[in-house]
Amino acid sequence: MENILEKQKLDLNLGMKIGDRVRVKTSVVVYHNPEHRGKAFDLEGSEGEVIDLVTTWQDRPVSANLPVLIKFSKKFKAHLREDELEILS
Repeated sequence: MENILEKQKLDLNLGMKIGDRVRVKTSVVVYHNPEHRGKAFDLEGSEGEVIDLVTTWQDRPVSANLPVLIKFSKKFKAHLREDELEILS
């Protein structure tokens, strides 16, 4: 099982790590932003912090479609793809 987890971590070749500040560089419309409840909200230009890189679920490797979890505010997080984000210096 350990080898599978290590391989899964290596397969996720993300150029970012937990704690990085990022900005959404493409148009990504979400409907779950609590500040815009039930309405379409475009995240393009929004900044946040990487809080997780999804590689496992219940100790089993997964290949998540949206592997980067970003925290934008105290109450709002979203899963995004790496190509939708740019790392801020």
